[in-house]
Amino acid sequence: MTVLIRSLETAVPTTVMVQSQVRDVFAAQPGLNRLGQRLVTAAFDSSGIDTRYTAVEELTLERHSESPVFFDSATMTILSPGTKARNEVYAEAGTKLFVEAAQKALDAAEGVEPGDITHVITVSCTGFFNPGPDYKIVRALGLDPSAQRYHLGFMGCYAAFPALRAAKSFCEADPKAAVLVVSAELCSLHVRSSNNPDTIVGTSLFADGAAAAVISARTDLPRPAGSMLSLDFFETTLTPVGEESMAWNIGDEGFEMVLGTYVPHIIDEHIVGALTPLIERDESLIGLEYRDIEHWGIHPG
Repeated sequence: MTVLIRSLETAVPTTVMVQSQVRDVFAAQPGLNRLGQRLVTAAFDSSGIDTRYTAVEELTLERHSESPVFFDSATMTILSPGTKARNEVYAEAGTKLFVEAAQKALDAAEGVEPGDITHVITVSCTGFFNPGPDYKIVRALGLDPSAQRYHLGFMGCYAAFPALRAAKSFCEADPKAAVLVVSAELCSLHVRSSNNPDTIVGTSLFADGAAAAVISARTDLPRPAGSMLSLDFFETTLTPVGEESMAWNIGDEGFEMVLGTYVPHIIDEHIVGALTPLIERDESLIGLEYRDIEHWGIHPG
């Protein structure tokens, strides 16, 4: 049985953050010491990012609010709203992203109709609301009310992989299954000024967006003109160190990220051991030099 990703689509908010402008704003915040200023500049300049998207419409120099909550563009000050205020934006803007990405993926999956979706899996770690995004998607897209719904929450940014693994399992258990997987994160809701290197690194990298895929092993569906990805093997492993280097906690003023600069070193030290059991499950890769594998996608979680 071959389980295929039949469509893969994305959605982003409309407000654009220019990386150089965001860098200058963060570097000018009151309370930031000289080391913090240098870290902000270094982190933003080495990120490789030019622009990002945010669901927080205030986070731009182009917009001025009479009653700012997140960012006062008149004074160039990053504000500190409470977790409740941040999560209210998540519930509204997050729902839009979840639904938009899901609709685009369903529209792009040739031969799959709304009533064909048997499972909906949603993924997010940047907010909470209930009825959740899984419910909102079923209602908005007119899916079968009996579609099984699952939400993977607060697992971090790697959680799309367990979601895809679950989708594969559903398809293998039921050859008629068609699974809609939707992941959305609104990281910019939790931005804050800080001298903490871990916080600064996270602030320089993450923003807002969603992605969705329709996954199925059905053999009666037409094969699209474009190429499709197959889900063959998944593997999970724990490194002996590193859990203190990546964390995501709920604070009084939003969620607090820990993204240590040691993470790349952890990957470097343990990636071979992590890959070995996965590669051993694919006969075409056994004995192949790593340099001869054309495409790689590595993600810590």
